[in-house]
Amino acid sequence: MTATTVPAPRRARTATGESTDVLVVGGGVGGVAAALAACEGGARVVVVEPYRWIGGQLTSQAVPPDEHRWIETTGSTASYRRFRRGVRGYYRDWYALDQAAGGDLLNPGNGWVSPLCHEPRTALAVLQAMIAPWCAAGRLVVHTEARLLAAHTDGDTVRGVSVRLADGTVREITARLVLEASETGELLPLAGIEYRTGTESRDQTGEPSAPERADPLNMQAATVCFALEHVDGDHTVDRPDGYERWRTLTPPGWPDRLFSWTYPDPRTGRPVTGRFTPNPERAAASMEEALRAPELWTYRRILDRRAFRPGLLPSDVTIVNWPMTDYLDGPLFDVPDAEWHLRRAREFSYAFLYWLQTEAPRPDGGCGYPGLRLRPDVTGTPDGLAQAPYIREARRLRAVTTPTEQDLSVAVRGAAGAVRYPDTVGTGHYRIDLHPSTGGDGYLDVAAHPFEIPLGALLPQRVTNVVAAGKALGTTHITNGCYRVHPAEWSIGEAAGALAAFCLTTGSTPHAVRERPGLLADFQDALAARGVDLRWPEGTALPPE
Repeated sequence: MTATTVPAPRRARTATGESTDVLVVGGGVGGVAAALAACEGGARVVVVEPYRWIGGQLTSQAVPPDEHRWIETTGSTASYRRFRRGVRGYYRDWYALDQAAGGDLLNPGNGWVSPLCHEPRTALAVLQAMIAPWCAAGRLVVHTEARLLAAHTDGDTVRGVSVRLADGTVREITARLVLEASETGELLPLAGIEYRTGTESRDQTGEPSAPERADPLNMQAATVCFALEHVDGDHTVDRPDGYERWRTLTPPGWPDRLFSWTYPDPRTGRPVTGRFTPNPERAAASMEEALRAPELWTYRRILDRRAFRPGLLPSDVTIVNWPMTDYLDGPLFDVPDAEWHLRRAREFSYAFLYWLQTEAPRPDGGCGYPGLRLRPDVTGTPDGLAQAPYIREARRLRAVTTPTEQDLSVAVRGAAGAVRYPDTVGTGHYRIDLHPSTGGDGYLDVAAHPFEIPLGALLPQRVTNVVAAGKALGTTHITNGCYRVHPAEWSIGEAAGALAAFCLTTGSTPHAVRERPGLLADFQDALAARGVDLRWPEGTALPPE
């Protein structure tokens, strides 16, 4: 097998210019939400996205939503709930559903990671439909397969960027406001905006779970996901380069080889052995049952054949994003060999697939599941791997406000709930869920209260016209673990886009909106009017574990 490579840079063609009100760097979950909110507020918007599909985690990274227990009714925004309704409606309108599967809470994959596990291309279709009116009106331009080359600054202001478009043309884009919504915070180093990466020390943050020493290159592992079905025949891929090393690797703190069914329980660290049953006859009845006896096939399953008309689907389709698929050899950014690591991460995922097909122990005593077959159509790639790696941890702003572990940890805050921020612009919830890291750390799992998103976390300390609209907001390495998931990223992006439109309308700056009580109140009223949950209902604090 030949590992997938990153295309060589195209030769630049003649530069052309483009001017807009709002530039969104990154068309992922937060970037789409930001673009929608800015357009709805009257702004002209340009989005620059490096992959073929907008949607990030939902699409090009092939990661079904990681969501909280209240997601159906609260703890997000009206537009995110509209997206979710759109996904369910897509299946009701265009798929032949089994009569028993078509309820209000349809879960097409019946995966147990989320109440709404669905195909990446379904998310893409819904997101494209949501932005279509603004594209038709000429208010929104989306450049996909566009690479950021440089940022142009004037003191504490970012005036614009240089971008290589899909056809090789270099486009100079100027904007009044710039929203950083990329998966890695790629604008920050190009624009000279102060940021952090990796782990902070306990002395820096005061966090109970922080290490004694900071390490900027100690980041959560990335994962290159892929989609599988199980059908008759032998669909074994070619043995990947480096397979022997991957199959014998035992990471620090791991109870067995990485390529095995046994892995550390993220919450306790104790060994747990997962089950693997392609196309099982039943799914876990609850998350609690799933955690007691983890069934990996159904964990991130995106199509459950039983949810559709009998005979429509020959197999379930599942996304492989499991503990064994985290790439631990190095970061995918801020290192000289980042592109090499990206190629290695893709090779690593192929190696795990090969192990599944040839060596994975079966309950009958045999080895391997040659009937496992990649679904390139699901990921939109020739090789069957996701277009983009799932980046859990980006560069993080040195922001006006930085939420820390002690602001939302159940163990620290007790029954008081998370810290409440006067400048809240949204809500979210997830456990502080850190995956093993490139520096050798194991899982970190800390119970966290439902939290608020402070506007100060979206604002750089110095630069005046840039707003974080995704994972680059000002968190710590630890609190990134709960602010990084899909609905929180959407809420961050929507707040950023709405803020940009509000600033253009009022003639104010992002920092002024936070600093002036009257402006802040008006902006929060505008968010509430568009269906943004700014605070959690009383009584949603979690009990101590």
